[in-house]
Amino acid sequence: MLKRLILALAATAALAGVVQAQDRPAAPVYQVDPFWPKPLPNRWGIGQAAGVAVDRRDHVWVIHRPRSMTPDERGAALTPPRSDCCIPAPSVIEFDPDGNVVQAWGGPGHHPAWPENEHGIYVDAEDNVWIGGNGNNHHVLLKFTRDGRFLLQIGVHRETGGSNDTRRLGRPADVEVDTATNEAFVADGYGNRRVIVFNATTGAYLRHWGAYGRQPPPDDPIPAYVAGQPPSPSFGNPVHCVRLARDGLVYVCDRQNDRIQVFRRDGTFVREIFVAANTLGNGSVWDIDFLPDPAQSLLLTADGENNTVWLLAREAGEIIGRFGRNGRNAGDFHWVHNMAVDSRGNVFTTEVDTGKRAQRFRLVTPLPR
Repeated sequence: MLKRLILALAATAALAGVVQAQDRPAAPVYQVDPFWPKPLPNRWGIGQAAGVAVDRRDHVWVIHRPRSMTPDERGAALTPPRSDCCIPAPSVIEFDPDGNVVQAWGGPGHHPAWPENEHGIYVDAEDNVWIGGNGNNHHVLLKFTRDGRFLLQIGVHRETGGSNDTRRLGRPADVEVDTATNEAFVADGYGNRRVIVFNATTGAYLRHWGAYGRQPPPDDPIPAYVAGQPPSPSFGNPVHCVRLARDGLVYVCDRQNDRIQVFRRDGTFVREIFVAANTLGNGSVWDIDFLPDPAQSLLLTADGENNTVWLLAREAGEIIGRFGRNGRNAGDFHWVHNMAVDSRGNVFTTEVDTGKRAQRFRLVTPLPR
């Protein structure tokens, strides 16, 4: 009898190990590509690189902040020129997979509601380019064609109404479009504390929610994050990203609360995942994306306070690896702000503050099948 019990316990433990192994895929290995992107043409330089996206062609789109370039960085654009380099590049730059510039457009004056401080970029399945902004007066989301022709504005420039206003935004940080339903999910944002959903063609309001799927509370000041205290009942500022998984789940970056909250498409709360939960300052969850294997088994998290990319087993919600550290060399980060993953699993990152660059990290291990 005792022998049978021991065998049964051993079998149960083995089964648990198999399940755990399935929940915890092996950590992929990444290697920085110091030659991506290629040198920019036209004596262009870039400022704070505030967003990155990969389109269906595996072209990489970067949005940067030309106005953040210092006088010595834009010396060739001064009158008289201060130096032979550089000239601020247009705000939106499209690269091919090899890092060559395909086209560039946008920047101050491109549209009357062009953001004071560019923030976030997304390219949908129809090659439309969406951008946000986190300037103090920027409360709109803009949609353009691939070549920069204006299509849609959501929100009212210079007007905001709080986290339960269905017409106006509050410094939106990020957007992603659900192709199946034609819905635009917005991380809103630096002023508001919610996810809000619109029709991606008309901009008509559909629904919104706050932390835990509840109606957002009044936008009063909230206490600073303290590690080890009970989780905040509200999103902090900023609600920094929103990502849609193939299985219908919505992942939201609650940056300063060091957590990812997960919802169904209708706003029903599913779970939360804490990442480097002792992180103070600007928080640990700045952006996320998925490994492109069939199960999207890995969740990658850009952390601009610890200046690393965390690798999490998506199902288990546990860290299994990381790459990058604080520094200025290739492969290091200073305020890694956004990230995107291409169809091969390569990772593209952008940096703000004084980082002001985009980098590519090649996946050197096979994608899970």
